[in-house]
Amino acid sequence: MKHLLNALGPALFALTLLLPPGLHAEEPAPAETPRQLPRVVILATGGTIAGAGASAANSATYQAAKVPVEQLLAGVPQLAELAAVRGEQVLQLASESFGNEQLLALGRRVAELAENPEVDGIIITHGTDTLEETAYFLTLVERTDKPIVLVGSMRPGTALSADGALNLYNAVAVAGNPQARGKGVLVTLNDEIHSGRDVSKALNIKTEAFKSPWGPLGMVVEGKSYWFRLPAKRHTLNSEFDIRQIASLPRVDIAYAYGNLDDTAYRAFAGAGARAIVHAGTGNGSVAAPVVPALRALRKEGLQIIRASRADQGGFVLRNAEQPDDQYDWLVAHDLNPQKARILAMVALSKTQDSRELQRIFWEY
Repeated sequence: MKHLLNALGPALFALTLLLPPGLHAEEPAPAETPRQLPRVVILATGGTIAGAGASAANSATYQAAKVPVEQLLAGVPQLAELAAVRGEQVLQLASESFGNEQLLALGRRVAELAENPEVDGIIITHGTDTLEETAYFLTLVERTDKPIVLVGSMRPGTALSADGALNLYNAVAVAGNPQARGKGVLVTLNDEIHSGRDVSKALNIKTEAFKSPWGPLGMVVEGKSYWFRLPAKRHTLNSEFDIRQIASLPRVDIAYAYGNLDDTAYRAFAGAGARAIVHAGTGNGSVAAPVVPALRALRKEGLQIIRASRADQGGFVLRNAEQPDDQYDWLVAHDLNPQKARILAMVALSKTQDSRELQRIFWEY
């Protein structure tokens, strides 16, 4: 009998392969593990992305900061496919009204959320006028590798072809993506991902308003991020600054250069209590001859003088190239535009007054 079974074994096995599938013994299918969505918090501050116009034809004439965060999120139900999203209304204003107190309050809230293990990414909806300044401030003071993404829009949600909903969708896609960790503070508009250090508002009507002189870091297509380069300067987790150690920010002002310039603005800023003045100079941060004596005198009185360039798409100031900065003990802003140079000067002055240390900071950040 044993020999008979051995002989028939292969034949019986082949026969089982010919049986209808329903006659095979079935094993229970393994239970699918539910996909864990990233947890993203959206901090709303107002701006055009929360704006409303009188009609759908109004894309440039509208009132900013009118739509609360709950309504903003409800208008993009597809966010639930990307992340577990919740919103907080931390401010509700047009971003041209952002001041130092708003920067500090927002920075502290971001730091609290970044420490929370239940938060994977943070988004700030922001008006576009000063979005680049807030983005750079957070780049300097947030000690985390978690994605922090700023987003805005150039058209209110009530307008034809409004861009806010897709911008917000893309921001959630980036903030919830582990690949965004460690890349610093990011800005997403018009399908592009920019570094918060580099980006600036170059146009005020078109939806492709934000540009980086060295190019975007990547782009977002149908909820997927594509990366092309990394930030080279110090930021976030590698920064020497910490929002939790900054109680206040000193006054720093910007004086804009033009033909027929005199020293009126510089002396007025000094009289108002400025600790530093950013000279938004022509070309290589050039300083008109009639202004040089006043700036030298102000430096001797203790004010820091910072030469920046008003060129808006890649101004690059070389030390000692246009003025003898070493001799005058002035600083240069490197490739930072004047408004970003002001942000860095405020943060740096909260830590040191030494001009050599300040210049090091401008090279590294």
